[in-house]
Amino acid sequence: MGIKTALIIGGGIAGPVTALALRKVGIAATVFETYDSAARDVGGALTVAPNGLAALKTVGADELVRAAGHPLHSMVMETGRGRKLMRVDALPSLPPSCVMLRADLFGVLHDHALANGIAIEHGKRLVDVTETAHGVVATFADGTSAEGDILIGADGIHSTVRTLIDPEAPGPEYTGLMSFGFGDFTPDGRRCDGGVGDIDAMHFAFGKRAFYGYWRQPDGSDMFFSNLPQQEAMTMAEAKAVSAEKWLAELRAAHVGDTPGQQLFQRTSVEKMIVAGPMERMPHLPHWFRDRMVLVGDSAHAPSSSSGQGASLAIESAVELARCLRDITDPTAAFAAYERLRRPRVEDISNNAAKTNSGKTSGPIAKALFGLTMPLATRTFLKPEKMFGPVHRFVIDWNQKVAT
Repeated sequence: MGIKTALIIGGGIAGPVTALALRKVGIAATVFETYDSAARDVGGALTVAPNGLAALKTVGADELVRAAGHPLHSMVMETGRGRKLMRVDALPSLPPSCVMLRADLFGVLHDHALANGIAIEHGKRLVDVTETAHGVVATFADGTSAEGDILIGADGIHSTVRTLIDPEAPGPEYTGLMSFGFGDFTPDGRRCDGGVGDIDAMHFAFGKRAFYGYWRQPDGSDMFFSNLPQQEAMTMAEAKAVSAEKWLAELRAAHVGDTPGQQLFQRTSVEKMIVAGPMERMPHLPHWFRDRMVLVGDSAHAPSSSSGQGASLAIESAVELARCLRDITDPTAAFAAYERLRRPRVEDISNNAAKTNSGKTSGPIAKALFGLTMPLATRTFLKPEKMFGPVHRFVIDWNQKVAT
């Protein structure tokens, strides 16, 4: 007898997509979210890459996500002084990546799930899971419980389900960077004077003391971010406990002499700042599943945001997990197939992003050398197709049967 019902813990990105994909294969899933309402006011901006959009097409959400963001046709790497090192355009025959606020992506996926009959229960913080002979029972902090054939942990990088599967599982790894986002716009939405960047390109700059990026929104406003090196790790709560004025002062000092970084950070205000918190990644995780419990998305394989692939990989894994449960009736065997299909890809992308983080935390001499060598390396080795083709062109063949 195959799997008929699933409990999904976490209503962010992976949770609703997993529920939608499971619905396509005849598995009724309920999503349980800790927050009391849809998470529409969390995080900064993110990118959904072509491979993520391809996976979203499987659950009918790709066009909705495109409409909520705007297309990114090019990436420009430059020095902190504004000298262009390289420009990488979207790969031929692929749609451009989509840039959007994390909160908007949450909202689109949440609403699409509800519109397709997915049950989402809010205010449900998981505290324990009991396995029975034929299923699982989830217990929540409010005293309620729920039963299902399987339980899926889509509860993010600080996953509760991960520790229930393996109490010895490693936690997230701090990358040595704190992340901050800014929306630089006027109250009436008009274009700012002296704006920088292009509407269809995202600029990444190796500033003297901190890596930053900036791009122009279709309404003419600027969006930008900074990855501020900080040796001491902080939790999100600790980061938000620091006054916004103090953080902004540190960021302004870090970007003195950067072009256009100094201009961006000097003219912005604390009202436009989002404290995105510590940049973290999941190290190698020994166990993705146990018995009738399995992890999906950031709970299993969160890369740092330097990858530009966090959301897209979570979406891919949600679709791949549903495909495995469609074709393999035994849950443990299905979970093993899912891990076999996903682990090499996500760990390779995560490890490459970790190397990028090392460059962001390097000193000024290392950054200068990087600026000198990158153009040559780009011309010689790092062709756009070689750099991004294997990642961006990846498509899950939904119609292909999964082998055990």
